[in-house]
Amino acid sequence: MTGTFFYLVPWIVISPIIGLLLNIAFGKWAGEALVGTIASLASGIPFVISVLLAISLGNHPGPTTILLANWISVGSLSINWAFRVDTLSVTMMLVVSGVGTLIHIYAIGYMHNDVRHNADVTRFPRFFVFLNLFIAAMMILVSADNYLMMFVGWEGVGLCSYLLIGFWYEKGNDGTGNASAGKKAFIVNRIGDFGVLIALFLLVGSFGSLDFNTIFSKAPQVALATPGIVLAITLFMLLGVSGKSAQLPLYVWLPDAMAGPTPVSALIHAATMVTAGVYLVARSAPLYTLVPAAQNTVAWVGALTALFAATIAIAQNDIKKVLAYSTISQLGYMVAAVGLGAFTAGLFHLVTHAFFKALLFLAAGSVIQGLERGEHLSDHLSNSPDIDGDGHTRIARVTQPPGPFDPQDMRNMGGLRQRLPLTFWVYLIGALALSGIFPLAGFFSKDEILGEALHLQTGVFVVLIIAAFFTAFYMGRQVLLIFFGQPRSLAATHANDSKPSMTVPLVILAVLSIFGGLLNLPAVFGGGSLANLLTTWLKQTLPNVGPDVFNLNVALASLGLVLLGLIFAYYFYGKRQPLGKELVDPLKRKLGYLFTALEHRWWIDELYDFLVVHRYQQLSRFLAQPVEQGVIDGFANDLGRGTQWAAEKLRGLQTGYVRSYALAVLLGAVVILGYILLR
Repeated sequence: MTGTFFYLVPWIVISPIIGLLLNIAFGKWAGEALVGTIASLASGIPFVISVLLAISLGNHPGPTTILLANWISVGSLSINWAFRVDTLSVTMMLVVSGVGTLIHIYAIGYMHNDVRHNADVTRFPRFFVFLNLFIAAMMILVSADNYLMMFVGWEGVGLCSYLLIGFWYEKGNDGTGNASAGKKAFIVNRIGDFGVLIALFLLVGSFGSLDFNTIFSKAPQVALATPGIVLAITLFMLLGVSGKSAQLPLYVWLPDAMAGPTPVSALIHAATMVTAGVYLVARSAPLYTLVPAAQNTVAWVGALTALFAATIAIAQNDIKKVLAYSTISQLGYMVAAVGLGAFTAGLFHLVTHAFFKALLFLAAGSVIQGLERGEHLSDHLSNSPDIDGDGHTRIARVTQPPGPFDPQDMRNMGGLRQRLPLTFWVYLIGALALSGIFPLAGFFSKDEILGEALHLQTGVFVVLIIAAFFTAFYMGRQVLLIFFGQPRSLAATHANDSKPSMTVPLVILAVLSIFGGLLNLPAVFGGGSLANLLTTWLKQTLPNVGPDVFNLNVALASLGLVLLGLIFAYYFYGKRQPLGKELVDPLKRKLGYLFTALEHRWWIDELYDFLVVHRYQQLSRFLAQPVEQGVIDGFANDLGRGTQWAAEKLRGLQTGYVRSYALAVLLGAVVILGYILLR
């Protein structure tokens, strides 16, 4: 189209591929700065292109398809490799490439420390190759013009997740812990991907195509003729959503995925990949709106996940595990919203969540590395009776928990607001935005979901607003345990803040977390042209998008519950913080065995291990020994022995006399001729 930048859209995939190829070819010899710069530019160029595409859509509204190549032709089925440029895909492009570029920049400093700490500098370029591969796969997913091309990106991000979770594959409790976490993520996601594949098969059988335009135009007629088919398609898609977006019952892989480096947790497992399921439902909105039963199922899966994960988060002590369960909970909000048909609200929360959850994960990485530096420094100064002159070292030595030091355990932290001042302020902004404090971004996006839920499904609203209370509580608990009170370890006493390459992206994300609510500011707050901006933008693509209505009562109720949650957190942890692993958590004194259940994640992982993993291992051992070795190997061995026996008997026929062989040939000829004549 003349005067537009739509022709640039293939470069959102080509650019990160070029970046990863350059680092594969030259990364071994290039320095860390050059490797990181190439990777960051490979992610930043798609962001610039996405901005240009957004400008083009503003001037020329409506979806546009850019054909790159004819891909598959089988009979009447024809599938192209083509890019879809509309307001939904461009919104996702902006989030993935924008947040992804900031995380790439942050990772340059973070991975420099990480590879040095693990004494393996050769993995630095490999890490950025994997990150660029992820950006390319995610861009394929969100820009696809058909379901099969989307599935290529869907599988690609799953592969990258596996590679990056197990990046330090030799680390873990048994020497394979990180590798096992990557394998767990890969296998659980394959279960969800099975659902997506079945949905694609049903789409081909019912619509004769996988092209979005063809399917969405035929959907009303197919739903009218065979409503069960459309219901099955959408429910199988929900299985894929449960895997990729970590919803009940397939959420169990995401907490274990925190074994990956912190930039991975921020990019893949908080801001982008896990939102692919939300995007799938939003993209398939013309199908879901035709089957209210599927919509209702999606909404309840999301709502129950939001509450379930929030209860677990309040009892976790690993800084990243708290954020992981928080991510599962917030994804539940998004899935519930798109399930209710509130697509704008769900995508609004997707965008704001990308800002403040990426901020929280990256800030958590700054805390972790600050403690690692503090631990290293304390090793050199451990003989000093009072290093700081204020008694902190003495306190730390008294409360230092036994066993190996864990820089991710919040019980080893405390008092870090003085030692990591910048990290503290950005972490506080992210925590308050996630909790939904006015006027930060999370307040507006979460309130919009709650308002829509009250209007569309009261039961879902009740579950989500209870989850909002728990969200505020566990975030208040986390901030208090990390940054307030006295240092509870030598490492916390000597921790220091990160360098600018890591803190500058934190500041940018903090600003976005503060002002992100302006993207869809309710009209009641004024805002002029900014009012309902995202709603107006997405209305070009999504069906049945109505005006957003600000509900003051819902806003006040949710804000009141959030403040109550923060007050409860201060009551339990503001003055009575646990001082080490050997001391009882203040909340555990009140909840007793209930807290133990939360601490052990309701024993769901153990239940899965008992019902699935152990049974599978037993079946494998049975198939390996009695079946494979006894039956299959036995048959093969008997076949070999039979061949040897037959050879032994037939060997006697080989006399070496030509007259014997001639006689045998004559007898054979007589038998054949006799058979022919007698027949």
